[in-house]
Amino acid sequence: MHSNPFTDAELARRVAATRTEMAKRGLDMALFSSPENIFYLIGLDHWGYFAPHILLVPAQGDLTLITRQMEQVVIRNQVRNATFIGHTDSETAADVAVKHLNGQCGGLTLGLENWSSGLAYGMGHQLTNQIDAGEWQDITGMLDLMRLVKSPEEIVFMRAAAKAADAGTQAAIDAVHDGALETEVAAECLAAMTRAGGTPPGFGPFLRPAARMAEEHTSWGDGEHHQTVFLEVAGCVARYNAPMGRLVHIGYISEEDQQMAELSIRAFHATLDALKPGVTARDVYNGWQSVVDAAGLPTYRRHHCGYLVGIGFPPSWTGGPRVTGLRHDSDLEMKVGMTFHLMSWFTETGRGNYFVSNTVLLGPEGAEVLNDTHFGPHVK
Repeated sequence: MHSNPFTDAELARRVAATRTEMAKRGLDMALFSSPENIFYLIGLDHWGYFAPHILLVPAQGDLTLITRQMEQVVIRNQVRNATFIGHTDSETAADVAVKHLNGQCGGLTLGLENWSSGLAYGMGHQLTNQIDAGEWQDITGMLDLMRLVKSPEEIVFMRAAAKAADAGTQAAIDAVHDGALETEVAAECLAAMTRAGGTPPGFGPFLRPAARMAEEHTSWGDGEHHQTVFLEVAGCVARYNAPMGRLVHIGYISEEDQQMAELSIRAFHATLDALKPGVTARDVYNGWQSVVDAAGLPTYRRHHCGYLVGIGFPPSWTGGPRVTGLRHDSDLEMKVGMTFHLMSWFTETGRGNYFVSNTVLLGPEGAEVLNDTHFGPHVK
């Protein structure tokens, strides 16, 4: 969108909730460096996050953003609830933070995201060793947990992103034929998502031929499609990512793949049925696994049957370097307003291949699929 998508009331609610959590932890100030968390608190949407940003959130008073001075125009245009301190390229964000904070932090407790993708080791080392704080706490994940439950404003963006994903996926399906260039399928997908209001997603889209189906995070190459085509696409609106996935078979679908498609779709619906407010992530995973076991595949396991999604900056649509998955060993409670990339993935089973996934919103009555592209199987 290249503009701040949030209302003043929404931003104020988030800052207040952050300060409530800070008070519980005894924090006098929190220093955020994760692009997703900085965007969540002040709405800064740009690609300048390749360079370090530090957002200072004190228990009281103004928020302060520190990054390169050259970003002053976009920050002036987008950021309404934080002051800005810029630095030249002959110094670093850490240099400026140290100068700004020293003399103010004696005896105070400061929080730092030790495992943020936006925090290089050198920057963290300089901050914690040169700022005269009384104590440092690791606040990794503090805001990430808060971001799991979406507000009404955020759900509007998730729905729009899901529509962009549908447009890209359907365009890719329509472009697939025997001999179709991988680049042409990708071009149609990206063009359709853009025309549907989408902006560049956190990563992807992943568009792979059959020979590379099991590769997790590779996309199109310079070849042609002649067999099955794997599609995993995320629409993105206002930095909110809504992924979905389909398989397209060229010419025909084998009996084994047809049977696996039926199993995959049945297991997906079982996962939807299991996804309810108050249950745990492991309960949802077990809903999926129970169908797999009953189908005679008790040794087939996935590391998860989906994960939470929302705000995502490159190189990820998962919300940062960690994946909050629906795993067999997770006690994370499912709450109204959570959004998921829910998947039913069967590859290298020895009994055929199929894959389907959608973005799903958890409402008071249960799970709602936000995508409307036909579940499949698709045969072109």
